[in-house]
Amino acid sequence: MTTPGTEGARRGSVFHRLYTGTGAFDIVGRRARWYVALGLLVLVCLGAIGFRGFNLGIDFEGGTKIQLPAVGAQGPISTDAVQDAFRDALGHPAETVQIVGVGANQSIQIRSSSLTTDQVAAVKQSLFTELQPLDQQGRPSQQVISDSAVSGTWGGEITQQALIALGVFLVLVTVFLALYFEKWMAVAALIALFHDIIVTAGIYSLVGFEVTPSTVIGLLTILGFSLYDTVVVFDKVKENTRGLLGLTRRTYGEAANLAVNQTLMRSINTSVIALLPVAGLLVVGAGLLGVGVLRDLALVQLVGMIAGVVSSVFLATPLLVDFKMRDPRYRDHAAKVQQRRERSATRAAEGPAEPRHAVAAGSGTNNHSSGRRPSRPAGKAGRPTGRRRR
Repeated sequence: MTTPGTEGARRGSVFHRLYTGTGAFDIVGRRARWYVALGLLVLVCLGAIGFRGFNLGIDFEGGTKIQLPAVGAQGPISTDAVQDAFRDALGHPAETVQIVGVGANQSIQIRSSSLTTDQVAAVKQSLFTELQPLDQQGRPSQQVISDSAVSGTWGGEITQQALIALGVFLVLVTVFLALYFEKWMAVAALIALFHDIIVTAGIYSLVGFEVTPSTVIGLLTILGFSLYDTVVVFDKVKENTRGLLGLTRRTYGEAANLAVNQTLMRSINTSVIALLPVAGLLVVGAGLLGVGVLRDLALVQLVGMIAGVVSSVFLATPLLVDFKMRDPRYRDHAAKVQQRRERSATRAAEGPAEPRHAVAAGSGTNNHSSGRRPSRPAGKAGRPTGRRRR
């Protein structure tokens, strides 16, 4: 049975190892389980992207968006009533009708395919006649019904520009890592970045939030954050493995694991400090103020930052170790380290070696035990020990 004292000591020991970074957490050595866990997460996100797709905003697909307050002269306005008014005006329902925001900032958004000026005017007139939306003074007004339109061509251009920005970012990241570090570090960092992109996009698809230009901006932001954390870990790995092939103290995997432990607490502290304002932006901006743009930006940053920290610790460095161990030099070095440890273990098992001048019991070298008379010590140098015969 574990007593409270021993349990507290155990927890204190874990936190002590976490803060000191002594390499006690075998992250690299257990990389197979991290690969399985992160691989399953990526598969789930890819499935969500493939089957559910994305809720692309009007800036990407094009179309017309109409917005009106959620309160009318007869009380709160329902989405069904808005659909009925839209159908009465054009003869077909709108693509989506949803309520955004909370409290006094609550409103209803209508999205449809591109409408002509006459069609927009007909929809506004139908909404005002049937629902009587109120302005800030509590009076029915058609002026509170706003509209915006984006052509499909412009939406396609926005999508193309977003993909170009993402491609340029990845190319620059690859060049920087290959020049500053080495080839395999660049490859491992890129795999970690793709993990972050897929996980963030998959969570966005599962939640169903609208993808807007602010979502793309947030995605580029979290990719930079993930790269920053990976570079910090790789820089420590580079420092720990400098001149490693000439030593037999640690293998490359052990030196990399030590680097992850030494930067683990820094990664946690940085992530917590960065996530607090983002979480506040998501809760306050989206939940209380009802601002959709803030919600889109905050969600992508929140998910992306968490995924970036996880990938830099549990994916990028373990992948780097696997890539490096494909080099025969590092495999031979690991074998030498293992041989040295086996020799040390063998010597330790045999016990301490006997002193060079030790006297073995019963060997006959002791004059007193053999019955012989001890030899007479020699006199001073240059003087005979006996009387000289004349």
